[in-house]
Amino acid sequence: MSKITASITAVGGYVPEDKLTNFDLEKIVETNDEWIRTRTGIEERRILKGPGKGSSDMAVPAVQEILRKKNLDPKDIDCLICATVTPDMVFPATANIICDKIGATNAWGYDLSAACSGFLFALTTGASYIESGRYKKVIVVGVDKMSAIIDYTDRATCIIFGDGAGAVLLEPATDGTGIQDSILRTDGSGRDYLHMKAGGSVKPATVETVMAREHFAYQEGQTVFKFAVKGMADVSAELLERNGITGDDISWLVPHQANLRIIDATANRMGLPKEKVMINIQRYGNTTAATLPLCLWDWEKQLKKGDNIVLAAFGGGFTWGATLVKWGYDS
Repeated sequence: MSKITASITAVGGYVPEDKLTNFDLEKIVETNDEWIRTRTGIEERRILKGPGKGSSDMAVPAVQEILRKKNLDPKDIDCLICATVTPDMVFPATANIICDKIGATNAWGYDLSAACSGFLFALTTGASYIESGRYKKVIVVGVDKMSAIIDYTDRATCIIFGDGAGAVLLEPATDGTGIQDSILRTDGSGRDYLHMKAGGSVKPATVETVMAREHFAYQEGQTVFKFAVKGMADVSAELLERNGITGDDISWLVPHQANLRIIDATANRMGLPKEKVMINIQRYGNTTAATLPLCLWDWEKQLKKGDNIVLAAFGGGFTWGATLVKWGYDS
């Protein structure tokens, strides 16, 4: 009997219409376009606006695009995993809300929180459900409304993040395509350098925490940068070595879109030219759990069945990892 693998068979994505450019930020905080571009590679980011709008409102159109492409009834979906650190509410899970909004009444699901590595962790988890033979159609969503937890008086963080959503459909395959291998890592000591100070059970919301602006993302940029460069580059190189392949065997690197210098360092460590690296940070900024699927969405038409692709990410906590995928279809 042929080995069952979890193959990506469709991709969907969504970004809000409203743009926040570097020139817009010049009017808000002490910064400028050149400074932002040279240090991050970001030129603009998308912002979800409107009362009552949350992460599910971006995830729904991304999932609906997959349903249209595959001509699927929402009731065909077995499971939906939503990677996010900006859920619509603390509970219920945003995955449950997405399923309700799209009519996936036969699906079960849950949220997975691993910051910028969330989609990668959720993809590996979803693949396990397919590989076990228990489920046939699993949707993995990466979505974050980072504008909801960013302090726009803090020039160190407000220049980096944007809003967006991406999703993939996983289905069983026996032709060798699909998720081949993953190396995933966590180091909880990194919580000191990238976290949200209040709002959890250790420090619940109070008038004082709100007034102290402790419900926004906080990071020590230089420390995070050093860990991210080493973490993403090391684990990507380790993944290639473990699978007996080199950069010559890789068609595309899909890196987390946090900082252009981190992306370049990872590609260099893998021996990949820029022509093989997916980069859209200039248009969307860092959309946290959404960056990897948004890259796949933007590049879908260039992907060919059998392409070897490495997805790599690094996130708060710390979390990081790399996944080797053999692409499952011609667009």
